[in-house]
Amino acid sequence: MNRAIVSTITDRCKRCYSCIRECPAAAIRVVDAQAQVIEERCIACGHCVKVCSQDAKQILSEVDIVFELLQTKKAVAIVAPSFAASFPDNYRKVPSALRELGFTQVVETAFGADLIANHYSDILKSETEKTIISSACPAIVSFIQKYYVELVPNLAKVVSPMIALGRYLKQELGNDVKIVFIGPCVAKKHEAIDDEVCGVIDAVLTFHELKEMFSEKQIDINSLEESEFDPPHAMMGKAYPLAGGLLKTTDVNDDILEKDIIVVEGKKKVLEIIEEIAHNNINAKFTDILFCEGCISGPAVDTTLNYYSRREKVIDYIQEKINNVDKRVWKSNLYNARKLNLVRNFKADNQRRPMPSEDQIKEILAQTKKFTPKDELNCGACGYETCREYAIAIAKGLAEKEMCLPYLIDELKNAYENLSNTQEQLRVAEKLASIGQLAAGVAHEINNPLATILLYTSMLKKELEKYYNDDRYKADFELIIEEANRCKNIVSNLLNFARQGKLNLRVFDIKKAIHDILKPFTVNPAFKKIDFIFNAGNNDCLIEADEDQLKQVFINIIKNACDAMIESEKKILTVNLLCNDREVIIEFSDSGCGIPKENQSKVFTPFFTTKSIGKGTGLGLAISYGIIKMHKGNISFISEEGKGTTFKVTLPKNHSSNGFEKLSGEIKYE
Repeated sequence: MNRAIVSTITDRCKRCYSCIRECPAAAIRVVDAQAQVIEERCIACGHCVKVCSQDAKQILSEVDIVFELLQTKKAVAIVAPSFAASFPDNYRKVPSALRELGFTQVVETAFGADLIANHYSDILKSETEKTIISSACPAIVSFIQKYYVELVPNLAKVVSPMIALGRYLKQELGNDVKIVFIGPCVAKKHEAIDDEVCGVIDAVLTFHELKEMFSEKQIDINSLEESEFDPPHAMMGKAYPLAGGLLKTTDVNDDILEKDIIVVEGKKKVLEIIEEIAHNNINAKFTDILFCEGCISGPAVDTTLNYYSRREKVIDYIQEKINNVDKRVWKSNLYNARKLNLVRNFKADNQRRPMPSEDQIKEILAQTKKFTPKDELNCGACGYETCREYAIAIAKGLAEKEMCLPYLIDELKNAYENLSNTQEQLRVAEKLASIGQLAAGVAHEINNPLATILLYTSMLKKELEKYYNDDRYKADFELIIEEANRCKNIVSNLLNFARQGKLNLRVFDIKKAIHDILKPFTVNPAFKKIDFIFNAGNNDCLIEADEDQLKQVFINIIKNACDAMIESEKKILTVNLLCNDREVIIEFSDSGCGIPKENQSKVFTPFFTTKSIGKGTGLGLAISYGIIKMHKGNISFISEEGKGTTFKVTLPKNHSSNGFEKLSGEIKYE
């Protein structure tokens, strides 16, 4: 096929995947959320056109070609019998409208079915070991050529009614006559350019395209007189658009109890019967197969009538016209065509793609978060019946992960959460920046008076100790000095918080640093009931960072974790270190009381603390947050009240290309 019969109008495609669900050939690939028809895989059955509610699938139009052919004054229209269903109210006027359009003759394609009837009769009478498949439906032929190449020899080597009549007219009227087929079938456009039969049919119009031409030429079919088709006239060939109609032309018994013959119509049944024939599960001699539920249900039949009304209209037309045909003339026409070549061959056009391995399928399923059979919902939202079929389609390059609705919802949920986290981090960062500026000023103003208080308190304490031996005064002065020192520590922390921006980078082993930090905690009597577990693997973990500042972060987190487990029955602190080529991940998990939900948004806020007065300043995690962000890392936590908290710190291993500039032995973040 050298041109796309069916294609996608990309700006109309709404990612509903109805076409994928309907396509029997898996000939539609989603690219950037657009369902694109794969030309070489398409069998032009037109099912995707029928189900697309957005009119995003378009059929190759040959209207312009036909207008050019009409200019030759040698154009002959051959009309499929299902025209009675497409023009239910005025089908008797269709020949007149076609002549008004410019066709010199208007002939029933049904005579082509009469022409090939004897060939099918001979096939049915012959002895054969394989099940013969009718070749009148071009979509069936193409499907077998592309996806069941082993069944190509089973195709009846007989041309379709369209080609049969085309060859007959070329013989009778001359090869320079221009023949235009008009019908409800999209696949006929493909058949007309098939290498085996090309040159017989010059153009193919759908009923929809024909109505477009009538409209363009302002032909009002209702105002025309009724007229008959030009000879040759057809007999039972008029029935071929109905299921089993082709067999009616052969006078062969197609009773459902007759096992030698099977009549099949409709996509689902067609796929089943072809699969059964391919696996040698069918013993029938002949199968008459139509991809649609008869040609009266073709994708371009262009009518609002339901199946039964369409069928009734065609049957009414047959009964009305069949008795008016002169059988002697009809037989004479058939006899004159006895030497006409109505045989054709079929070539395989294998479009099968190799089946992926089981490991590939499992890997793709895992990528869409389907790790066990229970995770495979088989919801069909992607257009494939099962998650496994969908994974196979991805492996074959026919689908993409974003087609999975549950996966997409989960990804959107994660994206929303990430956005919320980012917004929260920005909010915290803005708050920290403003508090940092305030803290720097306050710290400087308080630091000098504090130094004076400490100095003179110490001097007074020494002077009083010379003249008074009173423990009461001594305890009072010690309390003043202790509280002043606590204020000094707070001021020191404020200055550290305000001065974030400088890093002294060097390469060190973070595994050893964490081990050194944990050691004092393990021997501290206050934490003797806590089990400390450090999972770090056997290899060193080198990182380029400010060791002192990171140690401060880790000490803050560990100290908070230990304090949170004071009232816990089970006291376990687990530190997990994961080191890869790009980053280092450290997790601190405790079995403490957890953080109440109402407090979780305040964890990194300066001066927020749940500890008792004198036990904490509320600056530890705020400072830790700033240090980690300066390292271009991330700090987050998960907490469940009553079960514990896990803090996760992620750090890049190398800062040489992460926006840091070395200045006089220091690293300054830009």
